[in-house]
Order: sequence, then C-alpha cells, then structure tokens
Amino acid sequence: MTAIEEIYEFKQLCIQTETTIRNLRQQGAIKEEVLANNIKVELSNLQIISDNYLEINKEEPVCIEESSKTELYYCYNCNFNTNNKTILVQHLVLENVKLKHTGEKPFKCNICDYRCRRLQHLKRHMCKHTGEKPFKCNICDYCCTTNWSLRMHMYKHTREKPFKCNLCDHSCNTKSALKIHIRKHTGEKPFKCNICDHGCTNKRALKVHVRKHTGEKPFKCNICDHCSTTKWCLKLHKRKHTANKPYKCNICDHGCNTKSALKIHIRKHTGEKPFQCNICDYRCITKWDLTVHMHKHTANKPYKCYICDHGCNTKSALKIHIRNHTGEKPFKCNICDYCSNQMRSLKTHMRKHTGEKPFKCNICDYCSTQMRSLKTHMRKHTGEKPFKCSICAYCTITKLSLENHMSKHTGKSPFKCNICDHGCTNKGALKLHVRKHTGEKPFKCNICDHCSTTKWCLKLHKRKHTGEKPFKCNICDHGCNTKSALKIHIRKHTGEKPFQCNICDYCCTTKWDLTVHMRKHTANKPYKCNICDHGCNTKSALKIHIRNHTGEKPFKCNICDYCSNQMRYLKTHMHKHTGEKPFKCSICAYCTITKLSLKNHMSKHTGKSPFKCNTCDYCTTNMSSLKSHMCKHTSEK
Repeated sequence: MTAIEEIYEFKQLCIQTETTIRNLRQQGAIKEEVLANNIKVELSNLQIISDNYLEINKEEPVCIEESSKTELYYCYNCNFNTNNKTILVQHLVLENVKLKHTGEKPFKCNICDYRCRRLQHLKRHMCKHTGEKPFKCNICDYCCTTNWSLRMHMYKHTREKPFKCNLCDHSCNTKSALKIHIRKHTGEKPFKCNICDHGCTNKRALKVHVRKHTGEKPFKCNICDHCSTTKWCLKLHKRKHTANKPYKCNICDHGCNTKSALKIHIRKHTGEKPFQCNICDYRCITKWDLTVHMHKHTANKPYKCYICDHGCNTKSALKIHIRNHTGEKPFKCNICDYCSNQMRSLKTHMRKHTGEKPFKCNICDYCSTQMRSLKTHMRKHTGEKPFKCSICAYCTITKLSLENHMSKHTGKSPFKCNICDHGCTNKGALKLHVRKHTGEKPFKCNICDHCSTTKWCLKLHKRKHTGEKPFKCNICDHGCNTKSALKIHIRKHTGEKPFQCNICDYCCTTKWDLTVHMRKHTANKPYKCNICDHGCNTKSALKIHIRNHTGEKPFKCNICDYCSNQMRYLKTHMHKHTGEKPFKCSICAYCTITKLSLKNHMSKHTGKSPFKCNTCDYCTTNMSSLKSHMCKHTSEK
C-alpha cells in the first residue's frame, strides 16, 4: 500500500470515527459538554508507521482544550477509559485499523456462531435473539434494531429521495443505493460468483446468489417447514398464512403481496403491455413473460427433463413436468379428495367449492373460474379464430378443436381405449369415452336425479328446468339450447341438407341422421332389445321400444290426463291445447300439428303417392290409407 493510499484510508477512518462519536452522543454514551468545538487535532502530528498502525507523534504534543470538569470517556469496544477526549479518538481509530488489517473478530455471540469486530455490532446482533427493537418511528408502529434502518424507514414518510440518477428518473434514499442503480445502466457487475459466471451489482445480491449453489436457506418460517434464501422471501411466504395482502387495487377488490405485483395487476385494467418482442408483434405485461416468449423464436428450452426428452422454458415448468413422471401431487384440496401437481390447478379447483368466478366478460354476463376460459370466450365476440388448419381453410378458437380437426386429415387417434378399440384425438376425449364403459357420471343435477358424463351435458340438462334457450332463430321465434342446434334448425328454413347418402338419394340436415339412415342399407341394428328380438338403429329408439314392454309413459300433459312414451308425441298433443299448427303448406293455406300430416298433404299438390302396396299397384299419399288397403289382401287370404 502506498503512502497516499494509507493517508486516504486513515482519512476515511477519521470520518467514520466522527460518525460513531456523533451516534454515541445521541445515545448519551459521551457527555454533551465535552463534544463542543474544544478539540483541535492537527493531522501533521499524526504519522502512519510501517506496520500500518497509527500512533501519536510524541515529539510535538497535540493541542487540547480540556473541560473544567473531569470526565471519563469510555470505549464502546473494550474497557478502555480516559479523561482525555483526544486519546479516546486516537484509541477508537487505532482499534478500528488493527481489527480491519488483522481480520480479528474478538466479539462472539454466546447463542450462535456470530462474530464481529465491534461490540456495537454484537449488541445489534443480540437484538435478533432477544427480539428487542429499540429504535421506534414516531409516526407509525415501525421499530427496528439499528438507527440506520430507522433513518431509511423515515424516508417512506418524508418521501425524500435526495440521490437522483442522471441517466433516468430514478431516485434513491442513499448514495450507495444510487451507485448500485447506476450499474444497471453501465452493465457493471463487479461482484463475481466463484462457482459460476454469474455477476452481481452488489455484495448482498451475490451472497443471495451463492445460496443457490450451497442450498442454504437461513430464514425459517415459524408456522410451517418452509425456508427461504432471503428475509424478504420469508416475509412474502408468511403472508400466505395470514392472508395479508397489503397492496390493494383501487379499481377492483384484488390484493397483492408486493407493490410490484400490484403494478403488474393494474396493467390488466389499463391494458398496458410495456414489454414488446423485437421479432413479432407479441406484447406482455411482465419482463419474465417476454423472456419465456423469446424461447419460442430461438426454440431454446434450456430446462431438460432427465427422464424423457421434454424441454421446458422455465425451471418451474420443468418441476411440474417431472411430477407427471413421479405422480407427485402435493397440492391437496381440504374439502374433497382432489389433488394436483401444481398450485394453479388447485386454486382453480377451489373456486368450484366457493362458486367464485372472478373472470368476467365486459360484453355479456359470462364469467369463469379461469382467465384462459375468458380469453377463449372473448373470441366469440371478436370473431377471432387464431388456430388455422394447414391443410384446409378450417379455423377455430381453441387449440383442442384444431387438434380434433387435424385427425380428420391424418386419420390418427393416438389416445387408445384399453377396453375397446376406440381411439381419440386427445386425452380429454378418451377420458369421456372411458366413462361409457365404467358408467361414471360425476356431474349431478341439484334439482332432479339426472347425472351427466360432462359438465357441458349437465349445463344443457339444467336448461330443461329453467326453460332457458339462449340461442334464438332470427327467422322465427324458435329458441335452442345450443349454437349447433340453432344451426341445424336454420337449415329447416333454408332447406340446406349437407349430408347425403352415397347409396341412394337421401340427404339430411345432420350427420347423425345420415348415420341412422345408413343402417337401413346395411341392415345393421346394433341396439338389441333384451326382452324380444327387436333391433334398433339408435340407443334412444331402443329406450323408447323397451317402454312398450314396461308400459312406462314418463311424458305427461299438465292440462289433461294424456301421457306418452315419447316427448315428441307429448309436444304434438300440446298443440291441441294451444291450437298451434306450426307446419304450414307453402302452396295453400293448409296448416297442421304434425310434420307427417303436412307431408301427406303436400302429395296432393305434387301428385306423388309415396306409399305403395307391394302386392298390387295401389299407391296412396299416407301410411294409414295403405294399412287399410293391406287389410283387404289379408282378408282375401
């Protein structure tokens, strides 16, 4: 060390000592009257000797004006005392330099392994064990172990940040904080990790980083087994136990654990997305989201699974993926048996119990338990269909719908049922299919005994109770339960029949009707009655047939005693009470209550007699006339 460097170091120590004495004065450790401007120490009378220790030059004495009272001045590091203030200053400087150069830490905590150079530091450390916080804010309830922490806290009340950055609008409470901030602009990271290449802007950040390598988590939760690498992380964790979210949104009721989290949340209301991709038009509300997005362009998935070849964009995503292999589901519902491999899924599940649907559409009454469901819903309003087929013009609002569509081109059904040969395009569809084998119907109606295999089917069923038919025809007054049902209904008005039989001229409005029709050609009636030999084309037809054996007539008129084994017969019957005749002839004024009657009537206009006797040449416009005619042949025999 050069003489200039040693002089500079000594000067810094003098400044430090002056600060220490000022603090002692404030604490009452040194009498006020001896700290007036009655001390004059000439730096020329101090010399730095070869062993880097400081001593007084005895040849020329230091000029001192002593107080009229005899007082003793005590060192706060040891038992040293003197009645001469200058000697105390010299002692303090000398002791500080000695300990700094030798690295000696003579003061040891008798509770833990902590050691330090100064008694003052030990006293401050002991407050952690005793819980004592002697420095109290006179504005709020805040209290702390050091005067420095209290001074920093007071800036929150005064809003004072005297140290301004000359590169941006940022300001700091302290000069050292400003110095660290400026390193963000310069890119300087002087504190290097000796294990990896990571660099930090400050010593404390490096200390926290090193804990990633060592696995050290010194901050322990006193409620659960959680440990954190920093005191701040522990503070955030504890808010989970207390449900304390001190930062409240002034637009909605949402609360956040941190100020930065609140700032991000508010961007959802304002629509602000300050982080933009420099390759595509993608914008997002957090820097982290942008980092994850950039991996899509680089195809970089740095976090690799050690069991399979799967790669993830983030460490947390990899952790969740590995749970698929291990079967670990650490997040458990405290109401039912549900458990999940990620906290997000559990939070969504809990909303089923609470009924909470925080994500609301600002156009209609739709609300959802998940943000992604709301995003998908909004596409119905905007007409956006971002998922496009690469083979045909098909586009859709969900990725799952596109995957299902692509299987039509590829013919692939990768998810196979282990009970039958049925294959599905996705895992969810397979899960629903398996319920046909197991008979599982987990979704129960809270009004009647009806159970459904899917939540959607239950929703449709409930509309029977409420009478809700949200999809209205813009040609007539007819309402439908689903959008697809409305689409089929409109085909009755337009006459569109897109599904055609490849054997005969038959065409129809739905794919299902075509499937049922094709069984006439194949003579395939897969649904067999277990009482007689009768076979049916559909499951519902078999159900109706069995009612002929049992005599069950569940569809009852609420006006008269009429009851039927089919809903369509009840609907036709109800027209007698209402006087409604929905089936109208397009040529004359004829109208009727059944479609069959209209069909028979139309043959009068067309001259067609579709019902023919297979014994003679007789033909007629209706089935009942043909049946009457057939009786003649049977009586002749």
